[in-house]
Amino acid sequence: MNPGDLLVLNDTRVIPARIRTAINGAKSEILLLRPTMDTNIWQALVKSKKLQTGTQVEVYGGTIEIIGEPSDGVRLVELKPPTGKTVYEWIDEIGEMPLPPYIKNSTAPSDSYQTIFAQIPGSAAAPTASLHFTNELLDKIKMLGIHIAYVTLHVGLGTFRPVRCEDIRKHVMHRELCTIPNETAQAILDCKSKGKRVIAGGTTVIRTIESFGVGGYGIKDTDLFITPGYKFKVADALITNFHTPKSSLLMLVSAFIGDHDLLANTYKEAIRMEYRFFSFGDAMLIK
Repeated sequence: MNPGDLLVLNDTRVIPARIRTAINGAKSEILLLRPTMDTNIWQALVKSKKLQTGTQVEVYGGTIEIIGEPSDGVRLVELKPPTGKTVYEWIDEIGEMPLPPYIKNSTAPSDSYQTIFAQIPGSAAAPTASLHFTNELLDKIKMLGIHIAYVTLHVGLGTFRPVRCEDIRKHVMHRELCTIPNETAQAILDCKSKGKRVIAGGTTVIRTIESFGVGGYGIKDTDLFITPGYKFKVADALITNFHTPKSSLLMLVSAFIGDHDLLANTYKEAIRMEYRFFSFGDAMLIK
């Protein structure tokens, strides 16, 4: 990074979105994805054939009711917290951090799956490129004259659901809520006007800033699916982890590099050097 560059980070905060319960003695699991306009009604993934529409389960003094039929695997659930508690207070009590499925067991504190600048609650997964940053590293970045700004994208199904279509043009991204504050939009404009680089701290940041464009700000749902051939309007560099095959994230990275052979060789080198992949893996800077 060079003096005058702008590093943009995602300040979303992961909520304990995995709720384990039981119905008729059978274990079940509800993964909260995002609230609707009514904060008591959420989109969710439900792992149990017994949790049909109309079913209610009691959880620590409150109830969760399945109120919507599945649409592309996503259900609607109504959260009814006990008297005196807000929905988010109740979720904090009853939920578990939604660790990636390849982590089978962990004794680490829950904030290990949280960035150090996490502020706005709402994600079902961490923006993993940002897990590399420490306070010491951010201080070094600032001392070099690099500016830092924040956006928010609440990570949900759009980010982590794999692409199953043979023709990727038919893949439908699930919408995710994202926000760019006015001061971040101004910082991007200033950076661009001085000929400096906007460096996206992760794929969620790229999807956010590209959804709004240069100077755009506010709040919106985005279903932007970036694939090879996409013309980037805002991002000049990208910090990202190594992603799984058939993921929208890998397709975004391929689009950003713009050279399929270079991407393939990069991954071959990472495997040869035994870099770690996925959420707690190593990162690269593409510039």
